[in-house]
Amino acid sequence: MPVDPHSHVPIYEQIIEHIHGRIATGVYQPDEPLPSIRALALELLVNPNTVQRAYQELERQGLVYMRKGLGVFVASNGRTTARSKSEEAVRERFSQGVDLGRSASLAEQTLRSLFNRTLRERPSPPQGHDRSSPDKRASS
Repeated sequence: MPVDPHSHVPIYEQIIEHIHGRIATGVYQPDEPLPSIRALALELLVNPNTVQRAYQELERQGLVYMRKGLGVFVASNGRTTARSKSEEAVRERFSQGVDLGRSASLAEQTLRSLFNRTLRERPSPPQGHDRSSPDKRASS
């Protein structure tokens, strides 16, 4: 999992986004353990408290659960919850774009055209479903 210490996005949020995406796409399956706090902190060269904070937020969101002494695991409904949260975030951003377009008096057809053009021009990211991928654990 790459983190960018120079990003305006805090590292713990980068960790959350990465794990959230992997749960949403099924790379991490229900009841599958995530890397330990210590192991992930060493891999990312960050303070364990940063990883702990990310895991606590993921637990608060209902994507993972913690078992004292055993680790952090993907919640049974983690994928559904992650996908729902992703859809909610995308819808919110779409709403902001629509509001911006309407405030500029753009016609509905123009807004649709802009959306479709943007969708065509943006490459789709790799899905990451290959569970044998060496990057699954090495980059988590």
